[in-house]
Amino acid sequence: MGGMTSSMAAKFAFFPPNPPSYRVVAEETGKLKMTEVANHENVDVLKVKTKRGTEIVAVYVKNPSAKLTLLYSHGNAADLGQMYDLFSELSFHLRVNLMGYDYSGYGQSTGKPSEQNTYADIEAAYECLKETYGVKEEDVILYGQSVGSGPTLDLSSRLSRLRAVVLHSPILSGLRVMYPVKRTYWFDIYKNIDKIPLVQCPVLVIHNRVKAEDDCKRTGTEDDVVDCSHGKQLWELCKEKYEPLWVKGGNHCDLELYPEYIKHLKKFILAVEKSAHLRSGSVESVDQMDSQKGIDSRPRQSTDHREKSRSSTDHREKPRESIDRKEKSRASVDKRERSRKSTELTEKPSNNAEQPEKARNSIDRFGEMMRSAVLCNIDCFKPVRTKV
Repeated sequence: MGGMTSSMAAKFAFFPPNPPSYRVVAEETGKLKMTEVANHENVDVLKVKTKRGTEIVAVYVKNPSAKLTLLYSHGNAADLGQMYDLFSELSFHLRVNLMGYDYSGYGQSTGKPSEQNTYADIEAAYECLKETYGVKEEDVILYGQSVGSGPTLDLSSRLSRLRAVVLHSPILSGLRVMYPVKRTYWFDIYKNIDKIPLVQCPVLVIHNRVKAEDDCKRTGTEDDVVDCSHGKQLWELCKEKYEPLWVKGGNHCDLELYPEYIKHLKKFILAVEKSAHLRSGSVESVDQMDSQKGIDSRPRQSTDHREKSRSSTDHREKPRESIDRKEKSRASVDKRERSRKSTELTEKPSNNAEQPEKARNSIDRFGEMMRSAVLCNIDCFKPVRTKV
């Protein structure tokens, strides 16, 4: 690894959709709205300043039945226009308020994408939730998808009263996507492996199904971008583990298409909704929490590993096959069909308990809607070809 310097970080690239899938325009009233998506009265479009001088675009989806708020950090090859329908559906099915945002340089957000900018971006979105909508830290769930697991874990490692974290196809670190290194190098980016032990709240990990450990490391099961060992190792390092979801046959880009995705996510939201989050950042014991059988509350010693290198047990690291694949573009969706389906699914939820058949149909409609949108929004890190 002697020849690897800080230039390694430069080999990782961000892939914002180009051109962006939407524009932001102001109505006569001054209210902002997004083009190329269905407009809903319960969705606010905002522009938020970050401490690094950029201005990011965010959407806030309101649900009148919500007790919790989800702050969603999307994958590497997506923007808000492509995530808009998913955000609306998640807010409806999970009964949460949801804020999603575009990283600097994505969509109509200004600036250029970088690791440090994404950290400032999620901080700005979080501060907006508190200041504009009065959301309390203990009512926030951070959701990070693929590269979005980086800003999600950076922020959650610094918030002691956060309600919960969801990691969807997460990465151990940027370098580990390409190389099976056994230690953290100073030039690595998104050092999630060192930050996950610092998270004080329940964590749900969603990834493609884990086979035998050796098979997982060798083949990456079905995920051709981030293999299952990333999700498995992050889950093992969690301080408070919730029953993970390993999706059989799932890939890096399509976990939302599987019925168990929304069912398990809903179960997790209900569990943490019932939990009493104390000021110390701890959660009630498993015995006191309904539907929370999967959380492991055993304490783990927490030390800040962010700037320390892990000891190497294998100095013969061999580069994994390059992740240089063709960008998976999202197919355009028939706006009229999407609008019709959105109208069907955003009807006011009933106060009565959902019957099993209704719940099953609701989940089926969610899967159909995601499939019609050809949801494939992540290509995570890709190495940029450089001349030697």
